[in-house]
Amino acid sequence: MNILVANLGSTSFKYRLFRMDESGGEVVAKGGYERVSDYAAVIDDAIATLQRDGVITGPDDIDAVGFKTVLGKDLSGCVVADQKVIDALEGFAAVAPAHNPPYANGIRQFAKSLPGAKLVALFETAFYQWTSSASANYAIPRSWRDIGIRRYGFHGASHKFIAERSAELSSRDDVAEIARRLYLDGPRPISGKPFRVISCHLGGSSSVTGILNGVAIGTSMGFSPQSGLPQNNRVGELDSGAIPYAMRTLGISLDEAERQLTKESGLLGTSGISNDIRDVKQAAKDGNPDAQLALDQLVHSIRHWIGAFMLELGGIDALVFTAGIGENGPDIRASVCANLENFGIRMDSVKNDACQAVEADISSADSCARIFVIPANEELVLAREVFRKLS
Repeated sequence: MNILVANLGSTSFKYRLFRMDESGGEVVAKGGYERVSDYAAVIDDAIATLQRDGVITGPDDIDAVGFKTVLGKDLSGCVVADQKVIDALEGFAAVAPAHNPPYANGIRQFAKSLPGAKLVALFETAFYQWTSSASANYAIPRSWRDIGIRRYGFHGASHKFIAERSAELSSRDDVAEIARRLYLDGPRPISGKPFRVISCHLGGSSSVTGILNGVAIGTSMGFSPQSGLPQNNRVGELDSGAIPYAMRTLGISLDEAERQLTKESGLLGTSGISNDIRDVKQAAKDGNPDAQLALDQLVHSIRHWIGAFMLELGGIDALVFTAGIGENGPDIRASVCANLENFGIRMDSVKNDACQAVEADISSADSCARIFVIPANEELVLAREVFRKLS
């Protein structure tokens, strides 16, 4: 089955074509466009390029298109990307303005350009469908809940892959199978001991998720992708009372407050240097106290959520680092794991220092829980889910 994974931004379009079967899949082509003003033109050009390069003989060779949609109003899961999905994306366009409009537009264009292909949307919120009401809901008036304000969670594709792969690496095939088929069968009981995972997706956008037997029990992100850990240029967690106070004291509008919190905060806001952690690290190394504070804030928040989920899970069997910072930051990993030996969780510093963007077990032999680095591949995750859905 040929599955085209479409990654749509406000002015960009990137794609990967996967050839999938029951044994797995591989990327057979990829490409992308920047500064896009006409999605129809670049989608048609991408299809023509695939045909010209001999990857496909014609548009009918593309069996399906997968979309990593972010947030839908009153809709989640892995679903056929039809008008209902478009309506759900547009219903929450104001909550995810950088993601929802491009995906709604892209689904429309692909329906025209590839009328014979199945279109499938995998919402980033899908992995959190089974969290408890206490975990999913804020302490807000019922009228707020009725308009859809709740903790949705994001990076679902990444964390679901961690649920699968960490179970495989821990020889828990029973849990790995539940995680693989979660969107098809839902949660299922297991006969053996519980398998408890904390997944740390750390990158330009970061989140921590607690996972029990392949199913998420909670996550650091909430109603929008602006929440949770400090992001590259987004604030993360913030007391709601800070916004009206800043507006009155600084004399700024709601739109300007929102812009500053989503464009000039996070690593960039604290460091005053950059939204790229590599630049922030270098500045901290050079003695910049604000850059060091930005790094300390990130580590503090990661540890805060790990601690919360350790208590909720009653301990852990695996702690996982993934995404750009998680895979390439041995210093961040070491800081996050500092003093965890008090809980019997021990990192092997030699293994950790040697691990850069490869899959590895970096825990010591006497650790009561495994510490894994597992590279993220959200496009492959999406292709797998589309294949499972259509098969």
